[in-house]
Amino acid sequence: MENISPERKKTTLTKKSLLFVLVLLAFVGVSTIATEWMIQQGTDNRIGIVDITGVIQSSQNIIKQIKSFRNDKHIRGIILRIDSPGGAVGPSQEIYDEVLKTRKSGKTIYASMGTLAASGGYYIASAADQIFANPGTLTGSIGVIMAFSNAQGLLEKIGLKPEIIKAGKYKDIGSPTRSMNQIEKSLLQDVVTDVHQQFIEAIANGRGMSIAEITKIADGRIFTGRQAYSLKLVDQLGGLQATIGQLTAKAGIIGAPNVIREKPNTGLLDWVLKTEISPSIVGYLPSPSLQYTWHLDSL
Repeated sequence: MENISPERKKTTLTKKSLLFVLVLLAFVGVSTIATEWMIQQGTDNRIGIVDITGVIQSSQNIIKQIKSFRNDKHIRGIILRIDSPGGAVGPSQEIYDEVLKTRKSGKTIYASMGTLAASGGYYIASAADQIFANPGTLTGSIGVIMAFSNAQGLLEKIGLKPEIIKAGKYKDIGSPTRSMNQIEKSLLQDVVTDVHQQFIEAIANGRGMSIAEITKIADGRIFTGRQAYSLKLVDQLGGLQATIGQLTAKAGIIGAPNVIREKPNTGLLDWVLKTEISPSIVGYLPSPSLQYTWHLDSL
């Protein structure tokens, strides 16, 4: 039987210990890399959803969300979830511009229509890379409305006679205290016609269609999602989940995406009452302005 010297035993033990440490370090290194990869996969599978609901009267919060998602490298794509009859012209145009800017930046942005995405709601959607609608979604209403009330008869009955002091011949155009003359109506019609043309041009630009194609159907009529699809106003028929699925594939996300949605702000009154006031109610408070809006009571 061979006798092993203490020095040799010590050297063998040292080698084994060193080998064990190297194997352990290699295992830890591989585990760390795998963990980092898994974390990275978890943070890079995000899809941001921006909700556009009710009458559009302001653009600030929606633009803020779109911009935030666009600049977040972990957000692989954006979905606009639209349930709106439209609203004021200015805010609709501002949101449209932000959507178009996002599209041009290279980040994919889709529009998903819910129950209603008409007028200004469709205006915004037309800037997206793709538009999805349910077969029964109400959309279209490519038109402009500017409504005024004439209370002159009522005021006369109750004996109230307003006195108007103005500088500028047409400064009180559209006043509820008197009827408009034909020249004033013509002036306002020119304004509405110009804004309508802006609507047509925006859709043609966003959808890659000709002005003539859009003009044919830009008479204010509404369409179902299926009708809009046949007119090339919509790219695919499907709901929000279908939109998420398509965007997931487009963005190259593996597995189920992590859907990010901003929690809506709740005002002080809503907090006190423990409820939320419907934005559609707030949006329909009377105020004379140009509107990309479809009114249900106009039927």
